[in-house]
Amino acid sequence: QVQLVESGGGLVQAGGSLRLSCAASGGTFNSFGTGWFRQAPGQEREFVAVISWSGVMTDYADSVKGRFTISRDNAKNTVYLQMNSLKPEDTAVYYCAAGRGGILYNIADYNYWGQGTQVTVSS
Repeated sequence: QVQLVESGGGLVQAGGSLRLSCAASGGTFNSFGTGWFRQAPGQEREFVAVISWSGVMTDYADSVKGRFTISRDNAKNTVYLQMNSLKPEDTAVYYCAAGRGGILYNIADYNYWGQGTQVTVSS
């Protein structure tokens, strides 16, 4: 059983940056692909970024490509999401998730989820 805890959210002005962390415990985290998703009020949860267990492969939603960077440190059982040039439309609760497999895009493919961290971008 893998437990995931997100941190690093907060309030930032448009154009600013935040770095989210996803700390894992309780399992072989370094064998899981890990993704970030987000959910804004009244909207469905959507894919943001994903990284393979090795960290070699990454992919991003078009809406964040070039602004967000996903990375991982398996020695620390942690995955990061560096978010730059933030926009008000990035405001959402951000969730990390771990799944058995490589690059996973669908919510249903993920086995473990964190509780989420709020990111609010003011204009």
